[in-house]
Amino acid sequence: MFGHLTSAVSQVLPEIILLAAACVNLAVGPFLIGESGQAASGIRHRWGVWSLLALLIAGWCSLMPTPVIEATQLAPFQVDALVWFVRLITLATGTVLVLTNWNQTTDNDAAESHACLLFILAGANLIALANDLVMLFLALELVSIPTYLFLYVARRDRSGQEATLKYFLLSVFSSALVLYGFSFLYGVAGTTNLTALHHVFKNYEFCAMPAMLLVSIVTIVSGLAFRITAVPFHFYAPDVFQGTATSAAALLSFIPKVAGFIALIRILGQPSVEAATHLGYWNLAAKSGDTLFLLAIATMFVGNLLALLQKNVRRLLAYSSIAHAGYMLVGLSVAVSVPQINDDATSAGSIGGLPALLFYLAVYGVTTLGVFALIASLSRPERPLETSDDLAGLSKTHPAGAFLAAVLLFGLTGLPPTAGFLGKLTLFLSAWNHGTDLGRRLAICLAINAAIAAWYYLRLIGVMYLQPSRDDTRRTTGLPAFVGVSLCAVASIALFFAPDWLWQALQRVGG
Repeated sequence: MFGHLTSAVSQVLPEIILLAAACVNLAVGPFLIGESGQAASGIRHRWGVWSLLALLIAGWCSLMPTPVIEATQLAPFQVDALVWFVRLITLATGTVLVLTNWNQTTDNDAAESHACLLFILAGANLIALANDLVMLFLALELVSIPTYLFLYVARRDRSGQEATLKYFLLSVFSSALVLYGFSFLYGVAGTTNLTALHHVFKNYEFCAMPAMLLVSIVTIVSGLAFRITAVPFHFYAPDVFQGTATSAAALLSFIPKVAGFIALIRILGQPSVEAATHLGYWNLAAKSGDTLFLLAIATMFVGNLLALLQKNVRRLLAYSSIAHAGYMLVGLSVAVSVPQINDDATSAGSIGGLPALLFYLAVYGVTTLGVFALIASLSRPERPLETSDDLAGLSKTHPAGAFLAAVLLFGLTGLPPTAGFLGKLTLFLSAWNHGTDLGRRLAICLAINAAIAAWYYLRLIGVMYLQPSRDDTRRTTGLPAFVGVSLCAVASIALFFAPDWLWQALQRVGG
């Protein structure tokens, strides 16, 4: 018994460190508030350093050699290459989020704000580790519940409260849908263990899908579509992004996508050769392909077309986030769909949908968090950066910020020499080489939408470099957030020139 407990603790040690650090924040933070109701000036810097230290220790523990443990019908966790990848991107992007949030919160609220962020990152990791529906749902809620608090703590004026309430109500509805779908999934399979669940579907070749399972797939995909901001569950994003603080908008642009896509990968699994060769055989992945195909098409077009109409930078980035969810759904659609095994295009060396999705997820996280960090670093209390006009002449008032912004916007556009180019290219090739009409249609729609998105991204660069500034004074810069911007820009360029280490690791995930 003690050996099993030690083994379980070693599997989730990085997450335990993050949760323990967050609990320290909540336990100690209130005692540092003086009798006047105010914390000591500058104490937010200490909490920022403490959060970075927790992420560093968790990252060090993640790099320690631990055996990859095959999931069983008894184990609540599974440790595989996907867990390694999720830990990598959550800890790396979590560092950028801490730097972005550094000066976005007050000294009084810094402990609680950073605690919520650490809880959210731990929850995202536990989603990848989960090998049970109950554990998976608890991990999803460990992401959702601290997010409500993070949104409220970050901004408490009327617009901030409205944004928090909108996200809270719709997120609760999303969680109810997911839990409802899990109940039907359990009713069909008779188990909550994911390994046993997929084993049941593999051994029983149903001639037709049970109605309960159809309801389960629809409700689970619908509930998780809210988290990844897929159409038609996207409508909250622009209002929430605009109404909340920049650090909270940065969090919402990426971490819920990690949670949603990883949960879908764990639940749906991947199609097997039997699904392509036996007419009576099917699994969750193969049956959800058409639904994800429609979501991908609608999400890409709605996000990009509505982004063209936006003047507010955060609303524009919200619609951009929706469009990028559509791009990622292209990879997921390819990953869960049965390939055309007799087509020459689907050779052994072709690009799989799952590695392409995960590579793009990492690239998108680096670029979008960098843009939000730039907004946080350049905003001033007397003049926040709200509309695209506020970027006018940035190349004159803040040349370094304009250059870094251009690099990150090139990455979101998908232009070299940034990792965004490789991300879109791998998604396109994975869809085109899938060997099916569905895959080629997705590839064509992806190319069209990349061209549409280029207009509003390059328009922002044009405003920074071609329009005169409305403010001749040099912009002040929030140093921690600007460090985060620099790290993201460097990472985007570095991944373009040296992507092999990450791609080879993701090939093992796809295998």
